[in-house]
Amino acid sequence: MFNNPSGIVCDSLSNFFVLDVNNSRIRKITPEGTVSTFVGGGSQWPTGTGISASIIVNSSSSIAIDRSNVLWVATSGGYLIRVGTDAYVSSTLLNGTTWPWGVCVDSGENVYISDSYGNKIWRYRRTGVLEVFAGSGNLGSADGNGLFTSFNTPTALAADSADNLYVWDSGNRKVRRINQNRDVQTLTGGSPANADGQSPSFNSVFGMCVDSAGELILACGSSVRKMSVTTNAVTMAGSFTQTGYANGAGNVARFNGASGVCISQGAIFVAESANQRIRSITLNAPTQPVLPANLRLNTYPGLQITGAVGRSYQIQSSPDMTTWSTVATLLLTSSPYLWIDQNPVAGNEFCRALLLP
Repeated sequence: MFNNPSGIVCDSLSNFFVLDVNNSRIRKITPEGTVSTFVGGGSQWPTGTGISASIIVNSSSSIAIDRSNVLWVATSGGYLIRVGTDAYVSSTLLNGTTWPWGVCVDSGENVYISDSYGNKIWRYRRTGVLEVFAGSGNLGSADGNGLFTSFNTPTALAADSADNLYVWDSGNRKVRRINQNRDVQTLTGGSPANADGQSPSFNSVFGMCVDSAGELILACGSSVRKMSVTTNAVTMAGSFTQTGYANGAGNVARFNGASGVCISQGAIFVAESANQRIRSITLNAPTQPVLPANLRLNTYPGLQITGAVGRSYQIQSSPDMTTWSTVATLLLTSSPYLWIDQNPVAGNEFCRALLLP
């Protein structure tokens, strides 16, 4: 059980770490699904180890992980919490910050913190030096370079493989990008309405991450959305207008408080604060079980698909159920649907159907 899980990251061994805010803990989930307390619940502050340590977090706290599997948590009071792989907790007071919110780490293990009240993006260098990376501190939405830019309540942060930063500028409802030259560019947004497409808009964003293709994955409360490098956005799962709890494909799914997001093993994992769950969104469509699993009409193989009408399916074939190749993609017009391979075969051919995203 969880109590307001608001952030999630994954290490290089496919272990998940969840920021369990109302329990003041960081929980660990193994690849097999075993949940334990990694740190928190104790009385030792500002340093300590494991369950003897105390961590101070609130609803605006966020979590990130660097390439050495060290965890970083930005929290109220101007603290940056470091948690090593040995579960040793240490804290740094970020003098000058007003209300740290978002946190992310670049490839050089420099940590970036969004100061939501101070309207700045800070960089905490691995050498221990804290500096303003972007933002004048004045309220606004000016693009430009470094200190000659402005934000309005920046919150969620993410970094891509090229060390570009992505900022949810919540007061302006804009997604903005900062490169390592400190150039700030508004990518999209500005409207209070949610809209997908080439010029998308976002009402709220609570967490972000970047996939291997440079696409931005955004946890938006009642939905999980994706924006490409060309700023084309789609809703992967959930609804703009309806909250709740429901599993299913695409807009059939319902979320309530999708606030943290990360990618691991070809899937997206979501920390859902109001439903007290960790959810997954499968990117690589699983093989759909079909009954019968295989059939043959003379020398023409095929299979019967019982699935979702109006969805696309990929048909794959194999001579040995080890090596699979794509032979067709079809739109399911009825269910059950009988598909027959028009190419006769002399030996064995096994067929399977995959539901496409």
